[in-house]
Amino acid sequence: MTTHLMTKSTVAIAALTTLVGALMAAPAWGQNYPVTADQRQTANQVAETGVPLGEVAASAPDRYTIKSGDTLWAISGLFLKRAWRWPELWGMNLNDIKNPHLIYPGQILVLERKNGMARLRVEGAQATGEAPTDTVRVSPRTRYETLSSGALPTLRSSVIEAFLAEPIIVDEAGLKAAPRIVSTQEGRVMVTRGDRAYVRGPNGTPLMDDQPQLQQFRIFRNATPLKDPTTSEVLGYEAQYVGKATLVRGETTAEIENKDGSLSTAVVPATIDIVGAKEEMRVGDRMLPEPPRQLLTYTPHAPEAKVSGRIVSVYGNAVVNAAQNQVVAINRGTRDGMEVGHVMAILKDGARMVDKSDEERPLMKLPDERNGLLMVFRTFDRLSYALILEITDGVRVGDRLTNPR
Repeated sequence: MTTHLMTKSTVAIAALTTLVGALMAAPAWGQNYPVTADQRQTANQVAETGVPLGEVAASAPDRYTIKSGDTLWAISGLFLKRAWRWPELWGMNLNDIKNPHLIYPGQILVLERKNGMARLRVEGAQATGEAPTDTVRVSPRTRYETLSSGALPTLRSSVIEAFLAEPIIVDEAGLKAAPRIVSTQEGRVMVTRGDRAYVRGPNGTPLMDDQPQLQQFRIFRNATPLKDPTTSEVLGYEAQYVGKATLVRGETTAEIENKDGSLSTAVVPATIDIVGAKEEMRVGDRMLPEPPRQLLTYTPHAPEAKVSGRIVSVYGNAVVNAAQNQVVAINRGTRDGMEVGHVMAILKDGARMVDKSDEERPLMKLPDERNGLLMVFRTFDRLSYALILEITDGVRVGDRLTNPR
């Protein structure tokens, strides 16, 4: 029997449920994070010289022990004035940590200040890029591997997990082309998980079961138009997610006998089974194909080009102001150069008022003030979803966005 080196923690969680859990968490916790050429170049430059002391946060500690629950964003903000400049943090300890995402609870970061520059290193023997843990020699009969090594994520995955699955942005053409529920079994008004319903394709185009794999769909309703706050142009439609379905049979036709004995052709709708429900579904709800699961990583970074945008909507019913860790839609998408991880500053419009100290009573507009930061985590053609990372005051629809520098 082959002997393997395994950590105590790996042995303890070697179970099928853990593997499934790791797979489900992969978008936020998977460890194969990319490092772009520009980020690596920045880190290499900083590794040679360090970071100017003026870029270091005033309250940066001399030593910090990484704890479970920390994130790369939080640690960057602990040592640097601008947390999105994570390549500088990585460059400061480039010799110790080859991959900035492989930073583990229990490691000790030491901030060194010398000749007007600052560098960050990992203390002692833990500066290996490996997870600090006791190692034991075991000979298991079955070998298990966990997909998450315990390294720190960029952001807490729980904050945005729901938004990766729920909101659906479609254009007008996509909305019109979405199949719709036309009937339920036994005339039920509402259906939920475990129920069966019947669906027709758009504009007389039958919904066919002609794919080699089982077809999965998301069910949604109330596609709300998202308009540009400046031009009032409809940029897309935000659909309310209500559930998931599997296509059982495709749409066909059948010959039926009329009362006078003649025959006519009738549509036989496609059949779906509801396999997941956030809310009960009903006739008129529409469907879109389940998109492929994306293993995304979230590496906060400032846009290279100049950016100017607006907040289009605050996600959630009856929500007027957005707070920290809430999601907003912005009027910039992939066609505008938006990328997952882009960090932008939120500006609060300065108030307009009359200068009463001047006899002529001129109109004044106070300067726009920075109100916080947000990070794009999901992009569409003309819109993106962004998470509010930091906030001073409530964020509203129409608030301006710009580069964070």
